[in-house]
Amino acid sequence: MISKSAGWIKDLHRTEQLADLGIVLFLFEMGLHLDLSTLLSMKRDVFGIGLGQFTSTALVLGYLGKAVLGYSTAASVIVGWSLALSSSAFVLQLLKDTNEMESQYGKSSFGTLLLQDLMVVPLLVITPLLAGTGDNGSIPQAIAKSTLSIIMALSTITLFSKTALTPLFNLVAQSNNNAESTIAVIFTTLLSHSFLTEGLGLSNTLGAFLSGMTLAETPFRHLVEQTAAPFRGLLVGIFFYTVGFEIDLPLIASRPVAILATVVGILLVKTILATGICRAFGLPMATSQRVGLVLSQGGEFAFVAFRSARGFGILGEGETKFLLTCVALTMVCTPFLEGVGGMNAKRLEEKKRKGE
Repeated sequence: MISKSAGWIKDLHRTEQLADLGIVLFLFEMGLHLDLSTLLSMKRDVFGIGLGQFTSTALVLGYLGKAVLGYSTAASVIVGWSLALSSSAFVLQLLKDTNEMESQYGKSSFGTLLLQDLMVVPLLVITPLLAGTGDNGSIPQAIAKSTLSIIMALSTITLFSKTALTPLFNLVAQSNNNAESTIAVIFTTLLSHSFLTEGLGLSNTLGAFLSGMTLAETPFRHLVEQTAAPFRGLLVGIFFYTVGFEIDLPLIASRPVAILATVVGILLVKTILATGICRAFGLPMATSQRVGLVLSQGGEFAFVAFRSARGFGILGEGETKFLLTCVALTMVCTPFLEGVGGMNAKRLEEKKRKGE
């Protein structure tokens, strides 16, 4: 935020591209920890809690965007859909730092994030349709196209995994430049899968995640993780740094009440709805409120979605700056909210034990 306004960063676009690569590597690493059998065991977290959280949040925030902020119907759909997504980079990093990935809290949070990543696909499809600039096909045709894209991506990545990955890594293991060759193979696999899903109109992070999952099924899983970890740490750090680029200080100074109300509103609505959905699926209150708090921020994909909506004329320049600033501020609050959730969970569990 300060470096941008002071002119310390000369090439913002390239810096943001490096940050995006950090997110891709982060999702790739998460895929390494989640093989297919583990994913199937998380059906409740992904398709129960995740779908419930996303649907309820998108509807409520979309309605508030139209009723309170006065957005058009098209803008309200984009705003609600985008704000229902949370930040994989922030949340997964916190779960890893606190060793919570294997807990029910971690699995429910992670499962919800996976569902949200899948919901990026239809958002990319409907944005031009809402603007009236899409192809002449109907919405059912657009949905069919996105479904076909998912099937094509999964089939291609699975085929590559079954036929080429293990022989390729065996070849690398026999080479003289083992470390360099391993890095080359990892990045080639990761980026090719990311480009594939992005080229099919899907999220590049989805390709990265699927790439990690395919490598998790090979004997080289731990080697890949150790090799990629330093690059991931550096690039994710750049992403966290670039979040501050979206915070418009003059805008905050000119509209402090509106921005504060919007930020608090987003955090509050998402926390309440996610907590309620978790409770509906049988999670204890201590875990439910913790999941609600850690998923209450806006996500990095909102930056892409709002800029795309601006390009199609759905959102104006002022509306886009306002929303980007609010989303960035919610992301800044994430570590504090996760800490509050953890302390409150301990308090509730202690109270429950005393009651028993």
